[in-house]
Amino acid sequence: MKELKLYLGPNHPGMHGNFSVHMYVEGDIIVKARPMPGMLHRGFEKLMERRLWMNNLALIPRICVVEPDINEMVYAMSIEKLARVEVPEKAHWIRMIILELARVANHLMAFGGIGGPTGLYTGPNWAIADRDLILDIFEEITGARVYHMYIVPGGVRKDLPEGIEEKISSFLDYLEKRMEDYKSLVLENKMIIKRTKDEIVLPLEVAKELGVTGIGLRSASGKAYDIRKVDPYARYDQVEFDVPTATYSDAYTRLGIKYQEIFQSIRILRQVLDKMPKTGSVRAKISSGNALRWRVPAGQVFSHIECARGEYGYYMVSNGKEMPYRVAVRGASYPQGMLGIEKYLPGTRLDDAAIWLDTMGVCAPEIDR
Repeated sequence: MKELKLYLGPNHPGMHGNFSVHMYVEGDIIVKARPMPGMLHRGFEKLMERRLWMNNLALIPRICVVEPDINEMVYAMSIEKLARVEVPEKAHWIRMIILELARVANHLMAFGGIGGPTGLYTGPNWAIADRDLILDIFEEITGARVYHMYIVPGGVRKDLPEGIEEKISSFLDYLEKRMEDYKSLVLENKMIIKRTKDEIVLPLEVAKELGVTGIGLRSASGKAYDIRKVDPYARYDQVEFDVPTATYSDAYTRLGIKYQEIFQSIRILRQVLDKMPKTGSVRAKISSGNALRWRVPAGQVFSHIECARGEYGYYMVSNGKEMPYRVAVRGASYPQGMLGIEKYLPGTRLDDAAIWLDTMGVCAPEIDR
């Protein structure tokens, strides 16, 4: 009777997505943890291998619900490399608008979401409301709020609607002023500081051992390893931005870096709106026949980008037929969301388990994909 088994998720409000962690506790200390993915739509890699190339566009955004556009981008990049498709100039800039807005939406949910497991419910209420303003922009651009199917092989599905640049700019002005409120509410909140400072520490050697990238690695190493910098895609090499880093990766530091990254995304978006071509095609012609029966040339490729949680990649193999032969997704949160939970969540206090998941940036479908 010394050891008690408890469940975090899939319906617990502190759980991120349809995912469960089976925890064995002694008192309030976790002594063993076992992540249990597979609570909703999973097995995306095999599903992709059984669908036509273009049909997968409706499936792949679901691999990470809070930042779905990253999958559209990496999938499109992989096909474009295999088929040697040249993306129109304007489409590169539009893609950056979508990706950076998605990054901000993700960071808002994570940054404000820390209020859930700490009892600061103003945080998620504010963050979800402000994220909804981004979804309004997505809806106007793509016709959908969450799953957009907008970034497609060859570019984007359609051009930006008239006047959307002004709306994005107005939102950026609002959000930049709003960030001071978030700083006061979260980063300067004594309760948040008490619950996150010097807690859930991710040492550099552990980050390297697990293969953690993104904020987890940058906050532990002090190195600005960001795919947008080290292997630029779209037109990230034509905009200026900084990559926030630190040398001590506790939960509080990771929250602070998310806060700083929102400002950098605002900075990127303003440059994109200024530099983006006003005219031109937004989608290359990829097939002379039925696009649904498109045969991508045989070959293999690895494409990767920087998402809000780190390096996100697809390894894709085509055998020249109407469906992908093999697809492997390198989910950015797999190392800390699977291996990290099993090895390093033990020793954490029970009431800090949800903070662990939030500040480590775990997106459940990336694990059992």
